[in-house]
Amino acid sequence: MRIAIAGAGGIGSNVAVNLVRSGVAALKIVDFDRVEAGNLNRQFYFHDQIGRLKVEALAVNLRRIRPDLDLETVAIRLDAGNCLSLLGDCPLVVEGLDAAGAKKMLLEGLAAGNRTVVAACGIAGSDLDGIRVRRIGTCHIVGDFVSDCARRPLFAHKVAAVACRMTEIILHEGGFYAQR
Repeated sequence: MRIAIAGAGGIGSNVAVNLVRSGVAALKIVDFDRVEAGNLNRQFYFHDQIGRLKVEALAVNLRRIRPDLDLETVAIRLDAGNCLSLLGDCPLVVEGLDAAGAKKMLLEGLAAGNRTVVAACGIAGSDLDGIRVRRIGTCHIVGDFVSDCARRPLFAHKVAAVACRMTEIILHEGGFYAQR
């Protein structure tokens, strides 16, 4: 089963590495952005990858963990016109987009299918106590639901905590626990 990851930033790159280290063999990662120095404190990239497309750099990093990984990367910005065609073939989708409008577009674009979407909402700041999960139909949303990265800094430990919880949901929903 191929799992889609929409956005290869803090959430997407950390969920990807968690999934690969948990035995997931097939991923599709969609992102248009490039690695910046400011990403290195919380994303699965390295200094020598600054300036590279995130999907390309992440592919290199993930294949260092699992060389036989079945990985499809797409370097494009998701929008309402391409969201379903790019992600619709995957039964499980990780939402790792930055902007609220992009998150809404993704959720609306994938609502018509019978797929599970695991999204993040409220990953800024340093407090882990407020992290929880809300489920709306086949969508699971993880975060504190209040902290906004436009108003508060992002810290590696909180981004990683949210990504770990999202990984757990994907593994559970995908039946990966039953396979072990």
